[in-house]
Amino acid sequence: ELTHETNEPPDFCPNVKLLRDGLPHEFEYIHSTYGVGDDKADYLISVAPYFAQNGEMLGSVHIARDISEQRNLQEQLIHSQKMESLGAFASGIAHDFNNLLTIVLGYSDLLLTEDSLSQTAKSDLEKVVHAARSGADMMQRLLTFGRKVDAKRRALDLNHELTQIQKTLQRTIPKMITIHVAPDPDLHPISADPAQIEQILYNLAFNAQHAMPDGGKLIIETKNVRLDQDYCNTNLDAVPGAYVMLSVSDTGGGMAPEILNRAFEPFFTTKKPGEGTGLGLPMVYGILKNHNGFIQCYSRPNSGTTFHLFFPALIKESYETAQADVSKILKGTETILLIDDEDLILELGWRLLTKAGYRVLTANSGEDGIEAYRRSQSIILLVVLDLIMPGMGGKQCLQELKKINPKVKALIATGYSSRATLAASVKDEVVGFISKPFDHKELQRSIRDALDAK
Repeated sequence: ELTHETNEPPDFCPNVKLLRDGLPHEFEYIHSTYGVGDDKADYLISVAPYFAQNGEMLGSVHIARDISEQRNLQEQLIHSQKMESLGAFASGIAHDFNNLLTIVLGYSDLLLTEDSLSQTAKSDLEKVVHAARSGADMMQRLLTFGRKVDAKRRALDLNHELTQIQKTLQRTIPKMITIHVAPDPDLHPISADPAQIEQILYNLAFNAQHAMPDGGKLIIETKNVRLDQDYCNTNLDAVPGAYVMLSVSDTGGGMAPEILNRAFEPFFTTKKPGEGTGLGLPMVYGILKNHNGFIQCYSRPNSGTTFHLFFPALIKESYETAQADVSKILKGTETILLIDDEDLILELGWRLLTKAGYRVLTANSGEDGIEAYRRSQSIILLVVLDLIMPGMGGKQCLQELKKINPKVKALIATGYSSRATLAASVKDEVVGFISKPFDHKELQRSIRDALDAK
């Protein structure tokens, strides 16, 4: 009666089956109120017969075992594996698109420097550049989701960042939404990229706004927390230790379980066409992973939504931020070898760097790059190498260059980042990385930095 609201056992009851065939049976009862209390749980129900010495069945042993924690961990593992697969897929797409965007942005930049260009043509080109940069931003979000983007971390006071962002939110969030901020006055610092923290807060705040079209409350809180082993045993992404927790809550309509389960998938959105790309929450997920943290979401229909974001706390460590020398001369006269399988990128690099005074040699494969280096090794001071190429890939090409000259200077050009799996495998053998798509200033600065590196 307590479990099924009937005084007769249902047909799927394992004990009913046992009485028919005399065999043991098992059944998983999901979200049951089996037992005492209102909390729903998952149970593994098992029954086995027991017999008298003469073989007569006297009854059954009936056991209900709470498997809620086991199923919860199983679901977390499946979700984590799905997100890893989606991240790898998204990063691959972003890498290919970044090659295309490098060409669009690079040649547009070149054309914009032409004095003979009419004002109308210049205006049209600037629109092309704007659209391409929007595309590059979308690819950056995909790479962030796949954790293929470097975080420029430093010791950060999350309360300070929150205070700065609160001013902007109060100007942009509709007045019928009340913003309440509750910072922990003794908050530990974290190691984080300020720009990415800003992205997180804006994304979650604007998602909350979308969930409250008729008004409500947006509540943002920070506090120090310490996670123990018991907590971590039931949360796969957590490890014991001190964390700073950022909570973002709204009083909106909330999410049904089937929506909540897909909330962090790229391109999944409940917004109308044109209102969102479905990349906001995946980007937040990727940023947390990239900061060695994790995110949890709690939501029910008509009960609002709460995000808990956990960042490892900095208690004894400190970080210094290196300041870029903006006065550094970006031009040069050295000889550079460009190796890339995209002919348009090779031509673009040649034009940008020869315009800056460099002598440039090109090769459109790893094999051709090795031969070009053999011929002109004495004058080549830097090799700019694409990491993802058909045939001899960038990693193998670099190894062959090292055999010819163990002191060869190489700069990796990639649509991923220096933390990507393949890039990380060569990071100790190169003088730097440049991420695609790049513009002429970024390329020249990276080239100059690499040439000047000891």
